[in-house]
Amino acid sequence: MRVEELEKIPFEEYLRKIFDPTKDFEKPEALKGWRHLCQTMYILSPHVGATLGEWGAEVIKIEMPRLADPMRHTSPFNEAYIYPLTDERPMTGTGYGYIHANRNKIMMTLDYHHPEAKEIMKDLWRMSDSLAECYRPGTFNRWGIGYPQVLEVNPRLIYCWLGGFGSVGPGRRKGSYDILGQSIGGLASITGQHEDVVKVGDEYKQTYLSGGFPAKHTNWIIDWVAGLMCACGLTAAGYWRRKSGLGTMIDFSQVSVANRFTGYGLPLYGRFGVVRQRWGNWDPQLCVHGIIITGKSDFPDSDNPQEADEARYLLVSAFQDEDFRELCDLIGRKDLYEKFKDEKERLKPFAQMEIYGELEVWAKDMTREEAILAIQDKGLLAFPVMSAGDIYNWPHVWERGKMRWLDDPLYGDILQAWAPALASETPPRVKWETRPLGADNVKLLHDLLGMPMEKIKELYEKAVL
Repeated sequence: MRVEELEKIPFEEYLRKIFDPTKDFEKPEALKGWRHLCQTMYILSPHVGATLGEWGAEVIKIEMPRLADPMRHTSPFNEAYIYPLTDERPMTGTGYGYIHANRNKIMMTLDYHHPEAKEIMKDLWRMSDSLAECYRPGTFNRWGIGYPQVLEVNPRLIYCWLGGFGSVGPGRRKGSYDILGQSIGGLASITGQHEDVVKVGDEYKQTYLSGGFPAKHTNWIIDWVAGLMCACGLTAAGYWRRKSGLGTMIDFSQVSVANRFTGYGLPLYGRFGVVRQRWGNWDPQLCVHGIIITGKSDFPDSDNPQEADEARYLLVSAFQDEDFRELCDLIGRKDLYEKFKDEKERLKPFAQMEIYGELEVWAKDMTREEAILAIQDKGLLAFPVMSAGDIYNWPHVWERGKMRWLDDPLYGDILQAWAPALASETPPRVKWETRPLGADNVKLLHDLLGMPMEKIKELYEKAVL
């Protein structure tokens, strides 16, 4: 676009034009020509391939014949299967928990224990750029398909191993899941509500009757972040390969992600010996800057607990002195401002407990919407804590293309949470949600590797595929 054209439209309109989500499939792909082998399961490592696939890489997902990636057998509440797993087991299928980490992938089955499988792997190594696997450290080496064997065949291939505790250290033999990684990595210890507080006379005092317990972050948060970090690591290794002509091995510890999520918790302990505590829905460095609950729901008659009960939470932000004064005036507690006019005083635990407690007393006869409007009318920040339903109905995510309906080649219309990043020239995209187990065996072995159909049939009979 020429400079003189830029001057004719507002900047926001210019951004709408260059990021127009309806034009995504007309633009080139950033990783077009990159081939990645996804020899993984669950969420941690499959997400590496899913991310690369969104940016245009060809991703080959390899699963064990008949058994499949165990994540195929999971689903929220086990109520929905989107496609039969195999012809032999028509009553089972692939659950929703599997799909987002396996989008845009070509599906292949292979039992690594067979000699023929090792030869197939060598052929794939020769024509691939990267590989990710998540088996226990040394497992692929023992099977003859690990990094030492890859080096002999294709030293340019970038090999990424992901596991709970890394392949070096006292925890290297341990398996891990997201919740275990959150626990061992220190994240669960600082997640959850603080100890309950009760008002005795004019003072707030802690109790240990409930509250104060560690909590798991929802979803598989360190799995997703680890996968994204490794996808970035693979592309960075690609730049190194341009200079050196060589691949590399990436050793990634899932627990390290949980360590990073503890924020200042580790340096705080290292410097002062202070253990960071759980702080619930409040910010330990700003006050007021946290989440409160109102006494009434916006949807009191709804049978959906997400509407009837959870649609009562809102964020309030008024940590500047003048904003705090306005908030105290709004709730009719000017004395609260006089008591905590110093921002450092407001940060103390019992001060925050008292302040947020009084905010919830003020909101006890209000709905979330009423409380938000009252706070915003004062020129202060207040927003609802949004549910999945709220997000779906929020125009913002649709305008940015972060929520879309995908016309999947196999499943028809599927609602998609699109890749989080925007790129004007090479945008990420979802071409299909996922595919059945081994759906592309013939395509890969016959068309890509040139294997005769009789040989493919023989591999099926031997249960190699």
